Amino acid sequence: MDDRTKQILALGREHYEKREFDKAEHYLQQCLERDVRFADVLNMLGVIAHDRGQLEEAQHHFEDALRVNPNYTEAALNLSVTYNDVGRYDDAQRIYQAAMDHGEEAPGKLDPFVMGKIANLHVETAQGYTDVGLISEAMHELRKALLLCPHFADVRVKLANLYKQQGDPAAAVHELKEAIKQRDTYVPAYVALGVVQLGLGEQEAARRSWQRAIELEPDHKSAQMYLRMLETQRR
Repeated sequence: MDDRTKQILALGREHYEKREFDKAEHYLQQCLERDVRFADVLNMLGVIAHDRGQLEEAQHHFEDALRVNPNYTEAALNLSVTYNDVGRYDDAQRIYQAAMDHGEEAPGKLDPFVMGKIANLHVETAQGYTDVGLISEAMHELRKALLLCPHFADVRVKLANLYKQQGDPAAAVHELKEAIKQRDTYVPAYVALGVVQLGLGEQEAARRSWQRAIELEPDHKSAQMYLRMLETQRR
């Protein structure tokens, strides 16, 4: 690599670290033009594209990064998140599991307590984004939390509620059913699932979800109220 290319690469990395993505992209693209296809360059371009909502472009960059370095955990996790974003849930899980099977630095090798703490930091960040109306960013953080701790049923309910707000009830149902699969006694998941099912016109499915919630927690006010509402509509 010549000195000018080294300088361009250093500038791209520097601007990326400062989250000056427009400037970073300018230099990182020059790296590709000079046939410098380092895995971290491709990963950074993927993050920049994802930040702009250019999911297909982000996906291609992350996939290219993994072709260069199949053990690049960060790129694998970013690709898994992106697959989730576009509804490719099985592929997301496959890539995530592969990442967990490689290298000592993979999150799967961390102590579960540490993973939980990191996941909770993502949840807190998601709440901050939600509070200021940055829903896509909030969803991205929740997905990161779930990659670390897929058994966090409450986080799946939070993500499902955001999917519902964004007009994607199918994704909301997927997350809520996954929450129930991970923790089949988690009442808020049944209650939220019933609400989404009712919105889809699936009244009997909604009824079953709320009845299950009451079986688990007989005094649950919201589930009781929703069931009474259904009974009133049937009269």
